[in-house]
Amino acid sequence: MVIEDDAKTAQAVRRGLEAEGYDAAVAMTGEGGFFRLNSEAFDLVVLDWMLPGRDGIEILKMMRARSTKPPVLLLTARDAVEDRVMGLDSGADDYLVKPFAFAELLARIRALLRRTAQDEVLRKQVGDLVLDIQSRRVWRAGQEIILTPREFDLLVYLMRYEGQVVTRQMLAQEVWREPNRATPLDNVIDVHLAHLRKKLDEGQRTKLIQTVRGVGFTLREEMPA
Repeated sequence: MVIEDDAKTAQAVRRGLEAEGYDAAVAMTGEGGFFRLNSEAFDLVVLDWMLPGRDGIEILKMMRARSTKPPVLLLTARDAVEDRVMGLDSGADDYLVKPFAFAELLARIRALLRRTAQDEVLRKQVGDLVLDIQSRRVWRAGQEIILTPREFDLLVYLMRYEGQVVTRQMLAQEVWREPNRATPLDNVIDVHLAHLRKKLDEGQRTKLIQTVRGVGFTLREEMPA
């Protein structure tokens, strides 16, 4: 996710990232970027400090207060030591001063994504659902659940973005690895989600997999009314 109000810079960064194989989204206001961060899942955020509406520091603080997890690379023309300290203390993972070379931006993005991958824990838990990535085993309320390889990969992805909405397009790209398929995978994805939901939630008082109508899916604890 690139949040940058200068159209020339934003589009240059987007085109450069897409040329490197990344799927890049752009928002040109703080409000627009903050809305997308709260409604979609992103692996990394490139965030300009000076934005119309909410500025980058305000967005950073609100992201971290809500435990929004993606690493953030802060862009700014402010290069004083106190500015860097403020940016990092507000929740930025790295800091790049304008004007910058795209090659350096790309190197910093790769480093942040590597760090995120290394930090990912091998055992994840949401409520009473436990997933062990290394052994590829899943338990709910202490009972082991047998999943197909595709169902397991789907669950890993949903748990990685716990509480955030993931779209069918994201699942096609990251789980099925077929982002440019001639015919959409929507029906295939929906069938696998239905099977996974049945195995995880059937007979359980607390439901975990939620459908966000017209958008996608999210995994979170939802207590019965």
